[in-house]
Amino acid sequence: MRRSSRTSAGFGFALMFIAVAVTAEAQQAPPVVGLVKTLTGSAVVVRSGKQQPAAIGLPLNQGDTVKTGALGRLGITLKDGTRLSLGANTEMRIDQFAFAPAQGRLGLALNLLRGVAAYVSGRIAQLAPGTVKIETPTSVIGVRGTHLLIRAEQP
Repeated sequence: MRRSSRTSAGFGFALMFIAVAVTAEAQQAPPVVGLVKTLTGSAVVVRSGKQQPAAIGLPLNQGDTVKTGALGRLGITLKDGTRLSLGANTEMRIDQFAFAPAQGRLGLALNLLRGVAAYVSGRIAQLAPGTVKIETPTSVIGVRGTHLLIRAEQP
């Protein structure tokens, strides 16, 4: 049985539409900058205004905010090897992450909105220490060392 050219054209158009939609979605998705490595208690990740439960292995993107609960503890490893440990009732946003040494793009900006966080430097801080900063509600910290413990409270 022979298909009509109208059916074939409609099928081709549908495939093209799906390919364009998938490509557009892939271009809009921010790149993965790290992973949740450890989790105790409760924690959530807020991405594009939507909250989802944190889980070990969950990819994290630039712009994500991570929040731990009253008994929550969370460990994060970023792609350059930076390690973050968040204590209970902590909220931190990944404002910027750039790790492309071959192209000269290096930078890390974290915003500790409240709580306690431990930071251990990765490759970004080793290659370009002036490009790493951590903000709190009352200060901006330029990271030059390898280990840092920060506590932030709302003013």
